[in-house]
Amino acid sequence: MEQIINSILDNDLYKTSMMNAVLQLYPNTIAEYRFTNRGTQRFNKEFLEELQNQINSMSSLKLQDDEYLWLKENIDYFPPQYLEYLKNYRYDPSQVSISLTEDNNLDLKIRGPWRDTILYEVPVMSLISQIYFEKIDTDWSYEGQKENATEKIKELSKNNCVFADFGTRRRRSFKNQDLILGQFKKYENNFKDCSLCGSSNIFFSKKYGWKAIGTISHEFTQAMQALESINHCNYYAMQKWIDVYGTSLGIALCDTITTKMFLKDFDRKMAMLHRGCRHDSNSPYIFASQIVNHYKKLGIDPMSKTIVFSDGLDVKATIDIKKYCEGMIKCSFGIGTFLTNQGFENSPPLNMVIKLYSINDFPTVKLSDNKGKENGDPSAISFMKWIVENSS
Repeated sequence: MEQIINSILDNDLYKTSMMNAVLQLYPNTIAEYRFTNRGTQRFNKEFLEELQNQINSMSSLKLQDDEYLWLKENIDYFPPQYLEYLKNYRYDPSQVSISLTEDNNLDLKIRGPWRDTILYEVPVMSLISQIYFEKIDTDWSYEGQKENATEKIKELSKNNCVFADFGTRRRRSFKNQDLILGQFKKYENNFKDCSLCGSSNIFFSKKYGWKAIGTISHEFTQAMQALESINHCNYYAMQKWIDVYGTSLGIALCDTITTKMFLKDFDRKMAMLHRGCRHDSNSPYIFASQIVNHYKKLGIDPMSKTIVFSDGLDVKATIDIKKYCEGMIKCSFGIGTFLTNQGFENSPPLNMVIKLYSINDFPTVKLSDNKGKENGDPSAISFMKWIVENSS
């Protein structure tokens, strides 16, 4: 068996930034995550066996000396004690359970101390995707991927769309992500107009000399539902984040329990302390207008702030959103699956997530602004929807 995940840094930066915060604030908390397949693809026993073997192999990963030094020199908001913890960290495969359901869907759960299980989500999703396309959907090739990558970065750069690679979790394979980012690096070396600002993947950021991009995910706000407040989880997520990082990682994620609920807690203090907001569901145009109007209501110039758009973007959508925001608010883009798992004829990417399900056995939910993006215990989702609908 050839090991797929070969570095502990083959992960998104926001998982490590949250890990550091959890270590400082909630070191003894127990978390459970669950996999959701939003698509129609199904799995088999050969896939399951390979996935188990690959998860088991992750126990051999450890932070290497050169990786430790890179983090120390490039991520200035990580304290020395966190880097020491990460140096001694090891994945524990016993925290992951997998099986097939009667209809050959994947039943996957991750459970253990939040401080340790937090790193599993992204690499496990990338394993699920790569193994699926190696064992089940195999009628595809890498032909044309370099050319597609060059055209994408050329169009985005020509239109001054500042963007980052967010494509690790649903990549076709490690090889394909490396191939795509290698083309981006060549473009960056040859053309001054390159608008790539970095990658969320720490390993590739180190490899290609880019800035590692990332702040926080829904998971942290979800956890506040159990640890601090159900209906004011956004406020506590922002305040706890500021307690740990100050204004260093100041992009707020808005749609965990709808943007409507987020804006109730996004007062002038929070808006001043955050550099901007991230969009991850519903219409980007409606969202941009909401955020711009909210800043104006608070007496803040929207042009001093940024929206990071990250919901299912392709080149056309990115360019259109950029044009819409001009003169209203600054914007940048996190582009994921479209970069690392697109352009394979009759072989669509998996539509899947792994989300936090509970904290200390208290259910946590994600509603978002889109129907179909809800995650969590059905009763807890119904209760949270009632809170949102009855919130004045």
